[in-house]
Amino acid sequence: MKKHTTIAMDIAKSVYEVAVSEEPGRVKERRRLSRSQMLRFFANREPARVVIEACGSAHALARTLEGYGHEMVLLPPGQVRRYVLRDKTDRTDTKGLLEADRNEEIVPVPVKTVGQQVLVSVHRMRSGWMATRTARLNAIRGLLRELGVTVPVGATKVLPALAEATAAGKLPGVLEGLLQAMAAEIRDLEARMAEAERTLKRMAADLGAAKRLQTVPGIGLLTATALIGSVGEPSRFPSGRHMSSFLGLVPRENSSGDRRRLGSITKRGDDYVRMLFTHGARSVLHAASRRKQNDRLRTWALETQKRCGHNKATIALANKMTRIAWAVWLKDSTYKGRAPEETL
Repeated sequence: MKKHTTIAMDIAKSVYEVAVSEEPGRVKERRRLSRSQMLRFFANREPARVVIEACGSAHALARTLEGYGHEMVLLPPGQVRRYVLRDKTDRTDTKGLLEADRNEEIVPVPVKTVGQQVLVSVHRMRSGWMATRTARLNAIRGLLRELGVTVPVGATKVLPALAEATAAGKLPGVLEGLLQAMAAEIRDLEARMAEAERTLKRMAADLGAAKRLQTVPGIGLLTATALIGSVGEPSRFPSGRHMSSFLGLVPRENSSGDRRRLGSITKRGDDYVRMLFTHGARSVLHAASRRKQNDRLRTWALETQKRCGHNKATIALANKMTRIAWAVWLKDSTYKGRAPEETL
């Protein structure tokens, strides 16, 4: 009888712990290898099932080992940790990976392509620059308030208020140079963010899925490209609800017996993509309240808002937008909104 080999590997910066198993629950061989030794180890072995955690550098490594003919399985680190017994070491981590791989309830993470990782990287750089810009704007706002200069609400009001206070001589000379340097940093960050958005626009022009996703209300350039980078292929989900659950937009359940209790959303998955869908839903609700004629989706959203309140309606609409996005993406079609009377 041919044995099926499973190899678990704990990834570190320069050391790789490998555990080879040919029988469930038993480790036949252990190795502690450097990166060059690890690559030779897998290049010289027969194709096997290789299990690693979906952590930093895992996707690039998975693509390399797939080139050697191995079947790569990337498991979520949070799901693997519960299988690690006693203290956390590289040896116990590999044993935990082997045990977690036997649980069919744990869904592996698909290996990302280089294109997906580029999309995600551009989004991460942009969001990092945005966070730094927000911190600098808040710092200037706080310093001006300490000096008696009140800045109106809004990010676009800070730099003009600083220029006006400087021209009026309201700032001590010692601080003027430092505040102007901070303002120049903000302008530089805004230029970088704009370049990142132009990069995303150029990349989206070559992605048919991105164009189709942007036909869904509330989904623009940022949401479409972030979703593609995070999910990869919609076919990995059997339904739109599963993709919505992947983004943490479904209620948390705490049920027992005949009692079924649904709470707030789970907030699992990619919080950045979930944030984009939530902001998009909020934008759709705001625009729908000002329009005279709305399609079926917007009419439903406004009715839900009246019945449940603004915040719950926003999350409910984000959930529905996710399901629509899955259908549009999977079927290679565009969103076609229907008027309320067409649904009778």
